[in-house]
Amino acid sequence: MRKSGKGENKRVSEITRNTNETNINITLDLDGRGVYDIDTGCGFFDHMMELFARHGRFDLKIECDGDTEVDYHHSVEDIGISLGQAFREALGDKKGIVRYGDQLLPMDEALVLVSLDLSGRAAVNYDLEVPTEKVGDFDTELAEEFLIGFSRELGLTVHVLEFAGTNSHHILEAMFKGLARALAKAVSIDPKFADEVPSTKGVL
Repeated sequence: MRKSGKGENKRVSEITRNTNETNINITLDLDGRGVYDIDTGCGFFDHMMELFARHGRFDLKIECDGDTEVDYHHSVEDIGISLGQAFREALGDKKGIVRYGDQLLPMDEALVLVSLDLSGRAAVNYDLEVPTEKVGDFDTELAEEFLIGFSRELGLTVHVLEFAGTNSHHILEAMFKGLARALAKAVSIDPKFADEVPSTKGVL
């Protein structure tokens, strides 16, 4: 569900997703200050979502009660799905947005490019070589699962390319920070074209 804020320019949403595997509540403000309250059930993923909120300047609250006794797969994937829905709802008709965003993000020895388009079409090119299967108890392959779910629900085309990196934590951190900063650019309002949808189709 979506809860609109006061005033037509308030880009906020609230999403609830309940399944047999996860119970998730997300609130999002695209025009926030990077305030966050994150509880995914996984320490490393909490850290990534906190970085995502802070670097995107999104006010973000995530609560997830998942079947973590199995593993973190369902929680991470369903948070990606729910967060994609939250962005889609908060963006509304996407009128006035810049639409495209990119960020080349260095994190110590790691260097990752994230380039994206709020096109309404889901496509993921994920080209990270993460050298370990886990960071802490987080399965590193779940970063791609998060991105696939997020992209599908938002209607996002996103390319993630690794140019350098040997430390798994640094590579994934560069990806999540880069995703946040690229999204911040893409969802920002272009004041010269605030009443236009940035597409020759007239819709996104």
